[in-house]
Amino acid sequence: MSSSPYNWQAEKPSVQDAISFLFNNEILSDVHFMVGKGTQRRRIPAHKFVLAVRSAVFDAMFNGGISAQSDEVELPDVEYSAFQSLLRFLYTDEVQIGPETVMTTLYTAKKYAVPTLENACVDFLKKNLSADNAFMLLSQARLFDEPQLAALCLECIDKNTTEALAAEGFTDIDFDTFCVVLQRDTLSIRENQLFAAALRWAEHECQRRRIPSTSENKRNVLSRALYMIRFPLMSIEEFAVSVAQSGILTDKEVVSMFLHFTVNPKPQVQFLDRPRCCLTGKEKVICRFQKVESRWGYSGTSDRIRFTCNRRIFVVGFGLYGSMYGPSDYQVTIQIIATDTNKICGHNDTAFSSDGSDSTFRVMFKEPVEILSGVSYTACATLKGPDSHYGTSGGKKVIYETEQKEKIIFQFSYATGNNNGTSVEDGQLPEIIFYT
Repeated sequence: MSSSPYNWQAEKPSVQDAISFLFNNEILSDVHFMVGKGTQRRRIPAHKFVLAVRSAVFDAMFNGGISAQSDEVELPDVEYSAFQSLLRFLYTDEVQIGPETVMTTLYTAKKYAVPTLENACVDFLKKNLSADNAFMLLSQARLFDEPQLAALCLECIDKNTTEALAAEGFTDIDFDTFCVVLQRDTLSIRENQLFAAALRWAEHECQRRRIPSTSENKRNVLSRALYMIRFPLMSIEEFAVSVAQSGILTDKEVVSMFLHFTVNPKPQVQFLDRPRCCLTGKEKVICRFQKVESRWGYSGTSDRIRFTCNRRIFVVGFGLYGSMYGPSDYQVTIQIIATDTNKICGHNDTAFSSDGSDSTFRVMFKEPVEILSGVSYTACATLKGPDSHYGTSGGKKVIYETEQKEKIIFQFSYATGNNNGTSVEDGQLPEIIFYT
């Protein structure tokens, strides 16, 4: 114990000021902590009484007879900065945490049963949670048994799956956390993209195990996680390009999947075919026309219109006009194409029946199609059937206002090329059915 300046107490007008003065101070200290390991090991003075009245663990350590405690306590599993944050809070009620220290401070607060500091760490993490760090924080939340934080991380990953999987922290997660995410029905991503991310994780896992990143080793490290990837949700083209040539599946599995895609009745496969429900809230519909007229003919050419949206949505289908001659059936192919790259984002060959009215009829995609904010897409419908009704007095801008007063703005423009006459002003493709 060091000698203290005479009458230092007189300068401290309150108990809080006096206790705060003792933080990290040799004055009156009766215990020292040796924090860290090796060259990082550092000595910190403290006061048993102050620690005991703020923490049940310290109280038991010094007064409960857990074991005879010397005046020097070794803490090899605690980081210096985290322990300093803990002591600062115990002496001053001040919370001092940052992005680099919050997880180690959370660990230290849990270890010494200081729930107020623990909650402050969790609140800090909630406020700073993003797609870039969601996987890293999820691993830490599971490690430190913070279910509320883990749930928030998973919700963030659900809403921003593509961005979260692209972040550096994704490939560092442990296997169990990886499986927790793959099992979710609420991921908003195409299955072929999820497979590509799984391969990235497997490659890093091979490096961690110091084994070659061969297809066989990747399959081995993926083990049961491989069967959480829902290959039947892919299109046959996606499967052929990304999976069949990867060497991850056995020849027998590849053949069974191709049979699943191409024959009816479909043979059973080992992989889940339950869709991932990446949608929230109620179904929403916008109509781009004010009036309905007749008639509109079809000769094998696609009706097409370009559109953008001011926020990310998921399109699940179109409303289309049907026959003007009474009940009729139509064969139809619907697509959404990324205008700049010509990539097909959504596709379905299907049919619908109309009743002769000028109502619209729902034609749905097999899976939701992700529409990114500000990106131009082309909606396409190729109908085979009798002449139909069509829409007129179309608008370039259509606004959908949600119950929360949020404005979802669609901008429509002419799709150049052969589009069967559909334009902003009139034609087919009156409705877009979507979720947010």
